[in-house]
Amino acid sequence: MMKLGLIGCGKMGGALLRGVEQALGKSSLNVALSDVMPEAVNSLRKCLTCKTITGTPAEVAAASDVIILAVKPGDMQALCEALALVKGSRLYLSIAAGVSLANLETWLGGKQRVIRSMPNTPALVGIGAAAFSRGSKATAKDAALAEKILGAVGTADEVAEKLLDAVTGLSGSGPAYVYTVIEALADGGVLMGLPRAAALRLAAQTVAGAAEMVLTSGKHPAALRDEVTSPGGTTIAGLEKLEQHGLRNAMIQAVRAATEKSKALGEK
Repeated sequence: MMKLGLIGCGKMGGALLRGVEQALGKSSLNVALSDVMPEAVNSLRKCLTCKTITGTPAEVAAASDVIILAVKPGDMQALCEALALVKGSRLYLSIAAGVSLANLETWLGGKQRVIRSMPNTPALVGIGAAAFSRGSKATAKDAALAEKILGAVGTADEVAEKLLDAVTGLSGSGPAYVYTVIEALADGGVLMGLPRAAALRLAAQTVAGAAEMVLTSGKHPAALRDEVTSPGGTTIAGLEKLEQHGLRNAMIQAVRAATEKSKALGEK
């Protein structure tokens, strides 16, 4: 039986909890919830079928073996310092952007096991991409548990903390890049005469299908691209224009810029 607490019942925390319940089953999960907005707690409770209790952050911590910290980064220090007063040892899983493991461990009193994670918004529909890093006291078992929780709504990879800024630049900000690509593809379809709704649906489904091919086939994206690129055909004509206008470099530089911005924000 997993005793799981959630402090901060917003969209991302709620998505993780619903995913865990779906993965484990309601009989394997007891949940404790806390949020400064009672309506957020009540709304999330209605979406869950497992046993739930509510309370203050300290009460949630006392009742749980694993706590998901899903509050805003600016609220994290005060919350952790209050939780440091709760007796006992437990695993804290933070999904707050830019809050370092060193700070989390210090604010929690220096004795708690801590994991810092970076999920992304597609977790809201069960196909997120997350990465996480262990604190100094977190164990391999804790890492496996974090992977299980984060993986309930997508994929989860363990990385060194210094790489979480790159994760932010790639998968954290990446959905926005892909939305731009989908919009541009749809606009191209409209330019060529397709109705707007059909063009958008075709563009989005094409991106989703291509991504699924990469994930399930085990083939390199270049190999998959070659499979649809006939000599002298339509696809190579389109690819020539993408290269001329620098799509590949634009994507690389977007990840670089977002990573550097994440680093700068973390240094403040």
